[in-house]
Amino acid sequence: MTADELFNQAQKAASQAYAPYSRFQVGCALFTEKGALFTGCNVENASYGLTICAERNAVFHAVAVEGPGMKIATLAVVALGQAFPPCGACRQVIAEFAAPETSVWFLREGKPVSLTMAELLPECFRI
Repeated sequence: MTADELFNQAQKAASQAYAPYSRFQVGCALFTEKGALFTGCNVENASYGLTICAERNAVFHAVAVEGPGMKIATLAVVALGQAFPPCGACRQVIAEFAAPETSVWFLREGKPVSLTMAELLPECFRI
């Protein structure tokens, strides 16, 4: 799956986001090593701690379908009208199911960039 295809799927997911508080509509598309595509969007809640980010939504969906051995081949995240990488909590969740060399795509100054998981989170928790 190409980065453009991932970005298109992430953008579609972002358009479905429930973000009445932050107004940040975020979508994520991930492609697994088994060749499946999963998407997720952020879903906010008046109790902010109950909010789920798009990246974690997509990862959890992939695990629910493929099981605990699910591995991320590549991932893209899009915030409509914004440009930023995954938050720290999402980086840690992605790292749990990705190799250090897994590409994570996002927008920086409106242009697609890719960093490896190791570059995004060099000292992730591992057991």
